[in-house]
Amino acid sequence: MRKLLVLALVGLAAQLIDGSLGMAYGLTSSTLLLVAGVAPAAASASVHLAEIGTTLAAGVAHWRFGNVDWRVVTRIALPGAIGAFAGATVLSSISTESAAPWMAGILFTLGAYLLVRFARPLRTDRVGGRLRGRFLGPLGLVAGFVDATGGGGWGPVATPALLVSGRMEPRKVIGSVDTAEFVVAGAASVGFLIGLGSEGFLLPTVAALLIGGLVAAPLAAWLVRIVPAQLLGAAVGGVIVLTNARTLIRSAELDGPVRPAVYAVLAAGWLAALVLAVRALRRTRRARATAVPATASDAPAAGVPAAPAATGAVPAELAGTGTPAAR
Repeated sequence: MRKLLVLALVGLAAQLIDGSLGMAYGLTSSTLLLVAGVAPAAASASVHLAEIGTTLAAGVAHWRFGNVDWRVVTRIALPGAIGAFAGATVLSSISTESAAPWMAGILFTLGAYLLVRFARPLRTDRVGGRLRGRFLGPLGLVAGFVDATGGGGWGPVATPALLVSGRMEPRKVIGSVDTAEFVVAGAASVGFLIGLGSEGFLLPTVAALLIGGLVAAPLAAWLVRIVPAQLLGAAVGGVIVLTNARTLIRSAELDGPVRPAVYAVLAAGWLAALVLAVRALRRTRRARATAVPATASDAPAAGVPAAPAATGAVPAELAGTGTPAAR
């Protein structure tokens, strides 16, 4: 019972992170299951089955808060489902010994990406136009495949790519990616069911993760507007890197003084990323504070048309709170 309670809390925390960043539910949950000794395929299968419920709740919550672009959802979900089904099939056919370092390597790489991404200042500019299907289709296919084989990765692949385009509000990127993930999680679960059978799903684990995620989903959709994503992304990235490094070090059979040295380097990198994230957050907030008085002082007199807004102004939703902008 204590283990299930811990898993429920993990599911709650993972959903809060995912709802605020548009990524990391699968990364966080799968990382914990791997550390607990669960086989990679079973870990990914259980997480994706739980995600059917959590992503449905998250999608509804994001929809109610106006965070969903349905055009993007419809164009990215189906390719994502195809990629996820293929990824689940591949992971189900790999032996546990071979799959463990493969899955840990994917999670480690994605965690390192989060560290680098959120340690740097987040762009605040916008570009007009609409995202095309020839971009969204391949993106969904790759993101879905990585998600199923790595136990997580839909958000870390899809969310940054959409943000980089600069053609969507960050909150709508996160809401749309979370909503489309419902279809992706369902397709991955079907793939694992065919490849592993029903015994491949750890149902008590699924239930615990699901309960925690369902409790957190509405709160996460609200937090997407206020959470300082810069710090949260760097913090989560460090946790994922350190925990999956354990599996990689063991697979590489690194012993003696090498192992603590590797951990020390990774911990130092995490600390540096957090410091850089704090600095970037402060710079963004200072830019916002100076932009507001300047706008007020430039207000036009009565009867005089207002001048166009400065293109360099920092949107309020990106000034230290809310969601990350495109890089």
